[in-house]
Order: sequence, then C-alpha cells, then structure tokens
Amino acid sequence: MSQRVCANLSVSLDGIAAGHHQTKERPFGNQIGERMDVWMFERTADHQAEVDAIVDAGAFVMGRNMFGPDRGDWDLDWKGWWGDDPPYHAPVFVLAHRERAPIETEGGTTFHFVTDGIESALARAREAAGDRDVAVMGGATTINQYLRAGLIDELSLHILPITVGDGVRIFDGVGEIELKPVSSRTTPEVTHVTWRR
Repeated sequence: MSQRVCANLSVSLDGIAAGHHQTKERPFGNQIGERMDVWMFERTADHQAEVDAIVDAGAFVMGRNMFGPDRGDWDLDWKGWWGDDPPYHAPVFVLAHRERAPIETEGGTTFHFVTDGIESALARAREAAGDRDVAVMGGATTINQYLRAGLIDELSLHILPITVGDGVRIFDGVGEIELKPVSSRTTPEVTHVTWRR
C-alpha cells in the first residue's frame, strides 16, 4: 500500500474543534473546556483501536496552536501539551511563522518547526515517514488548509454528542470536496467516522 496522508480530529456535532482564547489552563478554548478529547485521554477499551490508529504514523504534521497556546514569540520553556513523553514517538513537523530549534523528547518524538508552509511541512513529513503514513493532527485550521489544497487522502472525525455554537470549525473555507464513506462506529461517548477522497 502506498503512503497516505491521514487527518484525525475531534469535533462537536456542529463541527467545532476548538473554542476561542486558548490558554495553558484551557487547551481547547473557553467554549469547550476538556470535553473534546475525553474519549481519547481516558483510553477506554471502547476507543483503543482509534487511539492506536491515530498515533500509528511514521511522521506527523500539526499547527502551532495544537503544539501550544503561546502566540507571538516562542515561550522556550514550553515543550508541548504532552509532557516529557508525547504519544507520537516519531518526527512531528509544527507549522510556524517563527523559527525555533527542534525539541527532542522521550520516546522518539522530535518537534521540528517549519516556517515555509504546509507543502514543505508535508514533504518533510513524507520523507521522514518512509513507507508509513503521515498524520495531520490538527487543529481544524491546519486540516482545513490541507483539505483546501487537496492533500488529505483520508479524514477521520471523532464526533461528540454536543453542540458548541462558536469556535474553530472543520471545513471552514475548504470549498467543495467529495468524500467516500469508509467506516462509522458509534459508542456512548463519540462516533468515529472515516472518509477517503
């Protein structure tokens, strides 16, 4: 099987992935709190297959907001939301506007900061991944950029049974795309849905 570019995102029923005003205390912003990834962080048996699939890539791409809450100049003490051993265990390419030296962490995760656009980050991730898939981890703004550019092969949304009303929404500004349903599975906490181009 050839290398794929896959994207995963937790969203509300109305497509919101994060609220506004993200801070260290409120990683998902004011409107959402910690509800978005409760299903993932608890790692219950009902969701283990989805959690394993999300982190089973050869390299990852994410936006700066997913890496951390700081804006403007880097907080050089900040090493990401995940502590000393992030779940990725592979190279992670963070889209950024300002340069920063790579950050090596336990478990084989190294964060590289890419300042020359989504195509460059993806090219570097593809090379690092070898014959394994590349995962675009989010947030919604980052995934929307890749969808708009036609660079996502497979999209998985993990839909919580809540509405939020306002925030950063998946598919905003993407335009018209056509996706083919691949799988859908519902649990009491979340519905996992996957589509391919």
